[in-house]
Amino acid sequence: MTQTQPGQGPTALRILLGTQLRKLRETKGISRHDAGHLIRGSESKISRMELGRVSFRERDVADLLTLYGVAEDDARGAILDLVERANEPGWWHRFNDLLPSWFQAYVGLEEAAERIRTYEVQFVPGLLQTKEYARAVITAGAVGAAPEEIARRVDLRLERQRVLEGPRKPTFWAVIDEAALRRPIGGTEVMRGQLQHLIELMSQSNVTIQIMPFNFGGHAAEGGAFSILRFPDAELPDIIYVEQLGSALYLDKREEVDRYSEVMERLCAVSTTPAETIEILRKISHEL
Repeated sequence: MTQTQPGQGPTALRILLGTQLRKLRETKGISRHDAGHLIRGSESKISRMELGRVSFRERDVADLLTLYGVAEDDARGAILDLVERANEPGWWHRFNDLLPSWFQAYVGLEEAAERIRTYEVQFVPGLLQTKEYARAVITAGAVGAAPEEIARRVDLRLERQRVLEGPRKPTFWAVIDEAALRRPIGGTEVMRGQLQHLIELMSQSNVTIQIMPFNFGGHAAEGGAFSILRFPDAELPDIIYVEQLGSALYLDKREEVDRYSEVMERLCAVSTTPAETIEILRKISHEL
């Protein structure tokens, strides 16, 4: 059985657990329909479990292990221990009233990742936003929300940013469309502060920022923003996150990951170098 890494978040553990259950099921040649019937559920429930999208009941997992022929006490114990750890709530649990269910999973994945690569078109990536810029973005998108709710949403975003400073900080690589940097979110002073913040972040060894310039014209990611997350455990697949207006896609099939990874590589190849990034950020700030 796979040994988990110290400090892995609950979302990553759910994905790891789901991956192990899927491999056990496929090895035995058992369909999702038959597995779902055993635990008084459905094929779609087994699918959600294997993708790590839901919490796990110990009874369900124990029944599945029996069905899959896992009889050894040590092997069963290791997986059932993983169930308990995977169901522990993350720090973002206290913000559950603000987080849509489709985004809660991403926050957990963000915490567990060892590398995050992202392409942004409309805004500066959330992990790189200043408090003032974040407040402006959130206020514009939460029409009618009370000031207290806006403040908590800003706190949540700033709390997420701590992942870049922790002991297990991931490598964060962002490609930002120049349009996002020229859109004066929150006004001139807020945007200048945001641009200066990006310049300062460039000094962190785990942060790389590139800009997709206007003068390049058409490029490989015309479809919009996306992120690619990689995890320290080799058993965990890379995950592609594509956010939509009121939902999100989580893609982990090999062909999907390969397609988005190729697009990201092409974006990085034609975007600015780090030195050019700082030059453009200063230029845009001056023009504001």
